[in-house]
Amino acid sequence: MRLLLGWSSEEDAVDDELLMVRVAELSYDENKTQDEIGALLGISRWKVGRLLTQARELGIVRIEIVHPRARRLGLERTLVERFGLTDAVVVPAPDDPAAVLERVARAAADMLTALRPVPRILAVSWGRTLTALAEALPDGWAHGITVVQANGGVSLNRRSGGAASVAVTIAQRGAGQAVLLPSPAILERVETKQAIEADRTVAAILEQAAHADTFLFTAGPCDPASAHVENGYLTASDIAELARRGAVGDLLGRYIDADGNIVDPQLDARTVGVGLDRVRSASRAVFVTAGDAKHDIARTVVSNGLCSVLVTDESTARALLEEK
Repeated sequence: MRLLLGWSSEEDAVDDELLMVRVAELSYDENKTQDEIGALLGISRWKVGRLLTQARELGIVRIEIVHPRARRLGLERTLVERFGLTDAVVVPAPDDPAAVLERVARAAADMLTALRPVPRILAVSWGRTLTALAEALPDGWAHGITVVQANGGVSLNRRSGGAASVAVTIAQRGAGQAVLLPSPAILERVETKQAIEADRTVAAILEQAAHADTFLFTAGPCDPASAHVENGYLTASDIAELARRGAVGDLLGRYIDADGNIVDPQLDARTVGVGLDRVRSASRAVFVTAGDAKHDIARTVVSNGLCSVLVTDESTARALLEEK
């Protein structure tokens, strides 16, 4: 054996780094046990274990779990500590950037299914991210849940299923009921918005949403690809003006700046839905976000206490932890 491997017990004084590499190769490339490696190299199994630990700490060995439902636990812990969250879920970045949304949506569905206590009343927003999340939920993820629309979302151009389909899908798969908010997200006149919210039925829905035990929402960037533009509530020039005034995106249809402040009070006065103060004070507010385009609005939501649970991708997590 000494002739085959070129090692002997007398060669223990060999460079520790080279020995560390050889131990790692035998362990990970040749699937040898620590006892077998010790016998081959003439060292104790305890030294083998110590060298393997050092190899990981020094980055000589990098272990990566590549399953699509794997998580980045170290980043999750750092996010929780940095931003005072109760929980965080971070998924690895897939090779295909187009798959980021699907992977985050699946992770959010897994997290929602595992929530304890199970939500009784779940207030939800809408958009592409939550549509993907709803489709990823398994049948029976909950039993008898009530899902309430947290903000208006009747589509003006009917090209999108909008808020109603998100709430209904989540409720159906949780063997529960959906309570829909029969209103556009943004009205043209303040008086119209006030009249709608004064309606007894609408007021009861908003009250139920405001006191939900769990909020589930995403946020949109302030760009022409916004769902508000797609659904006819705003124009590209409206978005450009909001960006000029400091908006980084919208949360529940309310456009905010980097400090979490409303950038256009008049627009906000025409927006139908739960206010951000209620989201900020909720006992459990789950924020789901994916993709590089949402880094700015994601940082705003997380750093201004607008969520208690974060579900996102690795790239977004690292961007959030960068000093700005």
